[in-house]
Amino acid sequence: MTTELWMLFWTVILALGQIGLTSTVAKLQTGIPYSIGPRDEDVPLTGLAGRLDRAQRNFYETFPLFAAAVVLVHLSGTSGYWSELGAQVYFWGRLAYIPAYAAGIPWFRTILWQIASVGLVAMLVQVGLTFIA
Repeated sequence: MTTELWMLFWTVILALGQIGLTSTVAKLQTGIPYSIGPRDEDVPLTGLAGRLDRAQRNFYETFPLFAAAVVLVHLSGTSGYWSELGAQVYFWGRLAYIPAYAAGIPWFRTILWQIASVGLVAMLVQVGLTFIA
């Protein structure tokens, strides 16, 4: 299995962990009756629960792009230095983003988001370089 596919695997594990963490902290704020009920009314999450929820929603915005980049690299057979590095940079950037956002560190979390985004670009550069060469 390629490095990119392994990083996709670990990113899915990261997503599951983030969902579990966010859900647990949200339950502590909203209470179990709300969590197991029909949730007909939205309860705004604040503090740590709100930050984890926003970090999770932010992940949902970039993960499809990452998965698509991995599939593109894999199906085109263009795996190489930049795509491997990019996949790893994306994963580690997203992993570090969670505690940075949870802690409410504004500039640092933004920089981590940008680092993860650079990882996505590096993967696409690998595909482009392979087809140009």
